Amino acid sequence: MSLRKVELVISGVVQGVGFRYFVYHSARQLGVVGWVRNLPDGRVQVVAEGDRGLLESLIEEMKVGPRMASISDLAVKWSDATGKYRSFEVQ
Repeated sequence: MSLRKVELVISGVVQGVGFRYFVYHSARQLGVVGWVRNLPDGRVQVVAEGDRGLLESLIEEMKVGPRMASISDLAVKWSDATGKYRSFEVQ
């Protein structure tokens, strides 16, 4: 298993459409840990750690998002896992 960390910033219509809870449920189903939060500029930020394959699955789900969302950009930054997260939370 290759544990990695991914940081995502998602742009578009992603606030007020249930996006954070979509991410939360997707991450919990996949078994990855970290957090998701709204940013003041209207974007959503995700930090997640887990197996690289599972994180790639999470990224694919973020590209679609919940039904009312419209994704215009998804920035991805990979790094080594820190191991500091124990669950996935909405901030």
